[in-house]
Amino acid sequence: MELVELKEKTTLSREEVAARLHAIADELATNNDVLIEREHVRFVAHVPDEVNLKVEFEIEDDGTELEIELTW
Repeated sequence: MELVELKEKTTLSREEVAARLHAIADELATNNDVLIEREHVRFVAHVPDEVNLKVEFEIEDDGTELEIELTW
């Protein structure tokens, strides 16, 4: 299978980011799939009952980074 990758980097308000994270969390809590749509393309990933969660938090002189990664 070929690698399918979607990367997006944008600047949003704190409230907009929270809304996106809530939408992802709601999908994880209620469905077996996560759906992402970008420019008329749909990505659907089946999510098993157990996933690996990695959270990284870094504070540096030039900024702060919070990275959340789910794998299965």
